[in-house]
Amino acid sequence: MCLMNHWRISGFILALWASLGVALGLSGCQPAAVGDQGAAPKINGDEILFATNAPQLASIAVEAAQMAAGENVSLFGHLTWNGDATANIFSPVAGRVLRIPAQLNRPVAAGEVLAEVDSPDYSQAVADVRTALGNFAAADKTLTRVRDLLGHGAVAEKDVEAAEAAFRAASAERDRAQAKLANYGGRDSDTNGLYLLRSPLAGVLVEKSLSPGQEIRADMMLANAPQFFTPLFVVTDPARLWVQLDVTETDLRHLKPGTPLAIRAQAFGDQSFTGAVESVSAALDTTTRTITVRGAVDNAGGLLKAEMLVTVEVATGEPPKLQVPAKAVFLRGSQHCIFVEEQPGAFRRREVKLGETSEDKVEIVAGLRPGERLVTDGALLLEELSE
Repeated sequence: MCLMNHWRISGFILALWASLGVALGLSGCQPAAVGDQGAAPKINGDEILFATNAPQLASIAVEAAQMAAGENVSLFGHLTWNGDATANIFSPVAGRVLRIPAQLNRPVAAGEVLAEVDSPDYSQAVADVRTALGNFAAADKTLTRVRDLLGHGAVAEKDVEAAEAAFRAASAERDRAQAKLANYGGRDSDTNGLYLLRSPLAGVLVEKSLSPGQEIRADMMLANAPQFFTPLFVVTDPARLWVQLDVTETDLRHLKPGTPLAIRAQAFGDQSFTGAVESVSAALDTTTRTITVRGAVDNAGGLLKAEMLVTVEVATGEPPKLQVPAKAVFLRGSQHCIFVEEQPGAFRRREVKLGETSEDKVEIVAGLRPGERLVTDGALLLEELSE
């Protein structure tokens, strides 16, 4: 049996060549025929040629090099009601709740009655309007009569001036009383003290912290600071949500008004929801050293819920890169190399220059073109064979 010289084969390579050894043992020193599955590869410089259906090809995987979009920035945030489509409703008058016709999680129309309140404050406002209207009517008649008498010389000029002053005072009081009643949402035709708390906008009633018989006060809103007092009702449009992000200074360069956002919630797996940045805070939080970024989220399907924790992907806007699996690249001395498949069974070693690298991907900036087929599994096997 002739010995095979000039081969340095590792244990892994020896296993792949087991069938080849048997074939050579049976045929003596005669070379394998063309197309024989046990034929040794031909080495020609950086090129390696395998016979058709050579068993070594089963351990070699090849795929086309492709351009990959720039990596996205992954951020964490939470969903909130959209403040531009949300009303935190308090009562502007004190009183006792008689009835609550509004139902939680049901749509409400703008102006729809949410609660009926027996309110002395509102009764006083209605009474003030009715009194002011009566006084205005009386002052108007007096002024008309005095002016008529002045034309007949029956009264002095000062009497007309006094009537005009009384008319102006009655007119001002009427306007003040009507404005106060209008601020409560009332009308001149109201005749009782039943105050109707209405929704200022159309949407869905998502929160209700009120019950029949409960006493309420006008100062519960405390200058519209709901962090201290809970609103009586919250009406919003659930199809429009906000996402709040606390980002570092490093990520800030990728975020500006209008930047697209891809939002994912754990409840929906890989399903993505679209959004866009609306505003970026003008200052950092002095405690966390982060910047608050607010985005709008399209929730037309109603799947997302307020206060959900979400992950947000932001495209960096960087140009596409030619990336290949890191295992496709190997070191030959100080050079980074790959094997490219020129045709089935024919591979050529090629030096490449690398760019950015990650745990499993490598950017190639020179030595490879998109669409070329490179060896992703078995590159080290080919390198062993070529030595």
